[in-house]
Amino acid sequence: MGFDSFLGNTAAVQTIREMLRADRLPGALLFTGPEGVGKRTLALLAARASVCERLPDDTCGECARCRRASEMIAASTQDLERRREMKESARRLEGLMYFDLQLIAPFTRYILSEQIRVLRQIAYTRPFELPRRFFVIDQAQAIHWQAVDLLLKVMEEPPETTTFILVCPNAGELRATVRSRCQRVSFSPVDEEVIAKLLAERSEIRAAQRPLVARLAGGSVGRALDFNLKAYLERREPWLQFLESLSASFGAGAAAGGGRIPPPDWQRIFESTRALTGDREHFEETLAVGYSLLRDLLLVLERGERAGVSHLDLAPRLRAWGAKLGFGGIEALKEGLDQAYRLQVRNVNQQLGFDALAAAMLLGEPRASR
Repeated sequence: MGFDSFLGNTAAVQTIREMLRADRLPGALLFTGPEGVGKRTLALLAARASVCERLPDDTCGECARCRRASEMIAASTQDLERRREMKESARRLEGLMYFDLQLIAPFTRYILSEQIRVLRQIAYTRPFELPRRFFVIDQAQAIHWQAVDLLLKVMEEPPETTTFILVCPNAGELRATVRSRCQRVSFSPVDEEVIAKLLAERSEIRAAQRPLVARLAGGSVGRALDFNLKAYLERREPWLQFLESLSASFGAGAAAGGGRIPPPDWQRIFESTRALTGDREHFEETLAVGYSLLRDLLLVLERGERAGVSHLDLAPRLRAWGAKLGFGGIEALKEGLDQAYRLQVRNVNQQLGFDALAAAMLLGEPRASR
């Protein structure tokens, strides 16, 4: 796999290839941007390409160095997974040793001080097998605060034969002193057309559903390939029932149209709230679906079109719901979701909260649409 097979972010790829051609790879790089767009993949590609015997700005995958670099990546990845599976936390750090090309990531919540301490010890020695040593630190924002100082010391006086590549979704999560010692390479969401084409090649998602998955993936290749559409649609269905029942009896839209407001279908509303809150283990994912639908309602209400809408298959229903709920109703729903999100860590009955939200919207004074 070379740079030509990398999907999206052509500017980032070009930046790395130019560095390699000029033999000016800096001592520390910071790859930052959304999750699932290939930051870690490109970091490992850059490491392999820098040691390739045949190509100045790519990896051939066939020479002895490229093969050995691939073996090191595979071995360090396997070691990382093995240590993550250990139940005894003290054993995770036993016998820790790094290759010339090493992937470093959190064993649990943090990248620990001992992981960075071993990095420092190895960084100042000559590479064992390759002409240059690479440390790819994935999820660099998870470096424990005590370990950050250890990393800074080695970054202040970087070894000539060592390159650090820090991978982080949001550079703002890193200390300014760390950011200042890195050359930043920014990544963007991958185009939906690229993701849809990839889905056609690598997934079993039907052609009619690929645009929906590509939009819901939010520019993340990783999220698109791992997307469980069946589970998502099952999690979305109660929201559709809730919004349908709520909008059918919400006063602002019906009154504005001069029609009679039907009485609330409380049974249907309570059934939908029960379904929304039944799976406590995945309640945060359920809330994320709700937020996404509210965002779509606002977009449809403001723009009157499908531009930027995530749930492409719901466009007609979104227009109908938005017209009935208005901005006031959507704002009330947003406040209800915010309250549910704040309370999810407590042992509270979330269904009662959604029931109360529906009752307040349908029985209380309707909010004025702006």
